[in-house]
Amino acid sequence: MKVNKLNLKLIIGVIYLSVISIGLYFLFSVIDIKDLTSYEFIRANRDVILEYKKENFLILISAFIIFSIIWVLLLGFATPLLLFAGFVFGKWWGIILVSVATTAGATLLYLLVGFFFQATIKSKLESKFSNLREYFIKNDLLYYTSFRFIGGGGTPYAIQNIIPVLFNMPVKNYILATFMGSMPSMFVTVSLGSGIENVIDHNSTLNFYNVLSSPEIYLPIAGFVIILILAFIVKKYYFK
Repeated sequence: MKVNKLNLKLIIGVIYLSVISIGLYFLFSVIDIKDLTSYEFIRANRDVILEYKKENFLILISAFIIFSIIWVLLLGFATPLLLFAGFVFGKWWGIILVSVATTAGATLLYLLVGFFFQATIKSKLESKFSNLREYFIKNDLLYYTSFRFIGGGGTPYAIQNIIPVLFNMPVKNYILATFMGSMPSMFVTVSLGSGIENVIDHNSTLNFYNVLSSPEIYLPIAGFVIILILAFIVKKYYFK
């Protein structure tokens, strides 16, 4: 049994590295790094993406959801998904789509890790998060929802997704807490992505004043600062 699990871990690791390597190869074979810092390049491709969205809305939604689920399964950061969702779909459609997709991806990751790697996760993380046990025992749904709400108190997104493995949290509670708890903090970043799209739409050239004078930009930033402050407080008292 141990040999089989070891082989499975090796296979999953190889698949993970292969997917990442292939994805990066194709990404950088078609995109020049210099272009990513070019306002003209971003503006031109914005028009292409938005035009494609008008003509193939359902296809783009399906592709985004599938990609997001795979991205979360591969321990990817949530921020690129949130900014893209806001930039392309707007803040309302964006937060709905990204909440559904990331919750699905996080749940699959939770099940996968809990089934195959529970012992490994406990040996690596249990001592660091042992102080959370009493909160999960009292009310795992309420606590994990609050934990998600403040962005995990500074905990990386991938670690947030697997922490409940330590406490055998029911899947139903995990789904509800992830969806409801993540939405407010995610909405801030999705709104920022939508704000960037609006700034680009109304300005042929970009400068510091145009960006910061837009309420679509400074309001999400203010919300982000508030969440950072809350995360700092939580981390100070619960992750000493």
